[in-house]
Amino acid sequence: MAEPALKRSPGRVRDERLEARVTSEQKKLIERAAALQGRSVTDFVLASVQEAARRAISEHQRIELSVRDSEAFAAALLNPPPVGDRLRETVRIYRRATGV
Repeated sequence: MAEPALKRSPGRVRDERLEARVTSEQKKLIERAAALQGRSVTDFVLASVQEAARRAISEHQRIELSVRDSEAFAAALLNPPPVGDRLRETVRIYRRATGV
């Protein structure tokens, strides 16, 4: 039997609430999956939602490049183009505005 993903620790208070409207079929599916893992529906839903949230945040924070894009990025870092007049002017304006 699987261990519950969220063990209750002394002093841990669940005082926030999430609600969701589901169809009868969705509820039965969730209840069956929770039972198969030996969890309560609450523990099953919380563990599933937390994992999905972590995955979504991780995917959002990570940049994945193709091999071609990775090579172009590395080439630009190793051989940057010369600084042009437009960039010099932008830096001058920034330094004047910020006092840097």
